[in-house]
Amino acid sequence: MIGDVVADHGLWFRVESSGAGSGVRRAAERLGMQLQLGERRVADLAIVAAELTSNLVKHAQEGVLLLRPVRRAGRAGVELVAIDSGPGMADLTVSSRDGHSTTGTLGIGLGAIARQATWYDGYSRPGRGTVLAVQIWSGPAPEPSWAGGLVRPITGEQVSGDGYGVRIAEGRRQVLVCDGLGHGPLAAAATEAALAAFRAAPAAPPATVVQHLHRAIGHTRGAALAVAELDPAVGLLRYAGLGNISAMIAVEGERRRGLVSLPGIAGHHRPAVREYEYPFGAGATLVMHSDGVVDRWDLADYPGLLGRSPLVTAATLLRDAGTRRDDASVLVARGWS
Repeated sequence: MIGDVVADHGLWFRVESSGAGSGVRRAAERLGMQLQLGERRVADLAIVAAELTSNLVKHAQEGVLLLRPVRRAGRAGVELVAIDSGPGMADLTVSSRDGHSTTGTLGIGLGAIARQATWYDGYSRPGRGTVLAVQIWSGPAPEPSWAGGLVRPITGEQVSGDGYGVRIAEGRRQVLVCDGLGHGPLAAAATEAALAAFRAAPAAPPATVVQHLHRAIGHTRGAALAVAELDPAVGLLRYAGLGNISAMIAVEGERRRGLVSLPGIAGHHRPAVREYEYPFGAGATLVMHSDGVVDRWDLADYPGLLGRSPLVTAATLLRDAGTRRDDASVLVARGWS
C-alpha cells in the first residue's frame, strides 16, 4: 500500500496593496468550496486570507502569498503561506496575542489567524522578515507532516519546470525533487511525468526508483532529479540523484553535509545510478533543492529554524536563497516529529 502527502504547486499572489486582499480572499473561498470544507470553515478561511494579506500590506516588504490545496490520508484542506522580507518580529508568539500591535492598530490580525486555523506555524527574525503557514481543514488537524516544500516558477512563466513528491511506500519514507530541463510547459511536462511515475513506482530503494523514473520519462525532454529515503529506525538516509539537484543533511549547531548526485539526465541516454547511505540520527533534517536556489545559505543565520515545521523551513530558504532567473523548488524532510 502506498500513502502520500500531496500539495499542489498552487497560486502565487504578489501582495503590494490593499486591493490584492479581495482577490486572494475570493480565490481562497472558491478553493474551499471546491474542496467541500463546509460554509463555516470557508468563512474561517476567508478571515485568514484577509488577515494574512492585510498584514503583508501593513508590515511587509516584497510580500507574497501562496494558496494551494493540500491532501493527506484521503482528506483535503487549504494551505496559505505568507512570505515577506519586512522588519520581522522578535517574538512571534507574543505578536500572535490579541491586542499586541507594532503599528497602532487593534492588534487582532495574528490572533485571528491562530484562532481560525486548524494548523499554524511561523518563523520571524528582526530585520529578516516573516513566514507564516496556515492550514484550514474540516474536522481535526491531520498529524503534522514530516516533509514540506514549495515550488516557484521563473519570473514571467505561469508554470514551473520544478516539482517535488512525498510518499510512504510500504513503510518507506521517500521524497523526490525534480527539475525538468529548461523552463515553461515542456519542462513542466517532464516533471509532471516524473511525479506521476514516482507515485506509481514500486516500494524499492532510491536507486531502483530513480531507474524507474528514468525509463518512465523517456518521452520528455528529461530532468535532473533525486530520490531520498529516510529511515529513522536505523538512523540512515539513502540517496540517489542524477544531475544538478542539491541535497544536504542539517543538524542544529553542526556544519551541514552535502549528498552526492551523479552527472546525467533522467530520461536520456543510460546514466549511471548509484545509491549512497548517510548517517541520519535524531534531530537531523534533509534539505533538497533545485539549481534555482543558491546553496550558500547558512543555518547559523536562522537560529531556531530547524525547530519549525518542514514547510516553514522550506519557505524561509526559498525566500532568501531562491533566484527569480530560474524555476526554484525547496523540499525539507525529517525522520522525527
